[in-house]
This record gives sequence, structure tokens and C-alpha cells, in this order.
Amino acid sequence: MASTNDLKNGLVLNIDGQLWSVVEFQHVKPGKGPAFVRTKLKNVLSGKTVDRTLNAGVKIDTATVDRRDMQYLYRDGDFFVFMDSATYEQIPIASETVGDAANFLLENQDAIVATHEGVVLFVELPASVVMEITYTEPGLQGDRSSAGTKPATVETGYEIQVPLFLEIGTKVKVDTRSGDYLGRVND
Repeated sequence: MASTNDLKNGLVLNIDGQLWSVVEFQHVKPGKGPAFVRTKLKNVLSGKTVDRTLNAGVKIDTATVDRRDMQYLYRDGDFFVFMDSATYEQIPIASETVGDAANFLLENQDAIVATHEGVVLFVELPASVVMEITYTEPGLQGDRSSAGTKPATVETGYEIQVPLFLEIGTKVKVDTRSGDYLGRVND
């Protein structure tokens, strides 16, 4: 159990038997009436987001979420196989649970796997990853402006928008939350 004063982003709450992750929260103290906390919660399993208002100081039930550093090994059909970095135990995780993170998973990449009572809740990647462009249309000579973008496919098969001058084989940094191009990486 925790109080609304203990809220922080990423905290997982157990509300009506469902697990909800705190996306953002704001303590509000109006001039008239009691203080309250405005929260944005995301259902850990379904991904649904809701806004919820809680009275200040109210006790809320927190869920124990075990976050462990794991390494992605390989894909086996509909499952992604991860290895616990400490115990070397291999865990298959369903592709529905991995979700959009699959677009940025490269073999031997580190990730954080969150579990609750033995059930995998989600896979958390670093904020950005370095990937190689495997296909893109050739850029035009002299086209070095930042004015336009073109589609490029990275090594996982995911398509991102990159500046016109980038070519096949270029390593780029990609934001794992939005899929945005962040910059070129020099070896």
C-alpha cells in the first residue's frame, strides 16, 4: 500500500484487480475544496490509457513488479526468447507481450523485462538503439539539405523516415518510443 504522495511515473498500481502503470500525475490544490491528484494511467496488459482523479492522501494498492535485465537472443515463431543476465535462464515471451518493441529488437540486445507473479507484463527497451539501414532509395547527388525525408528499412524490417542523403549500410540512431530518426552514427 502507498499514498497518493508516493506516486511516481512508472509505478504500477493494482486497481480493481487490474494492473495500471502511472504515465503522468499532477498534484492539484485548488483555492477552494480539498486537494486531489490527477493521473493518467495505462493498463499494463491491454495498453489502454485512462485519466483518473484520486483524493490527496488516499491509500492506493501498489503491485510488486520485478524488473530484470535480460538479453534478447532470438525469435522462435510467435515467441521472442530472452535470457536473464544473472541466472542465464531463458524465457520465451509472446509477440503480443513484446508489442512494438519487436521493431527495435536486435539479437544480443539488452532490455528490461517486467514480471508480476511470474507473468511477463512488458518489455522495456533503452530510449534509443543503433540500427543499420538495409534498404532505401538512393539519394540525389548534392542533396544534403535537411528539407526532405525518405523511407528507409532498418535491419529488423521496420520502416523509418530518414534524411535524403542517407544510403544503404549507414548506421542510424532510432528512438524506440516513437520510431523517429535521431541521427547518423559513425563507427
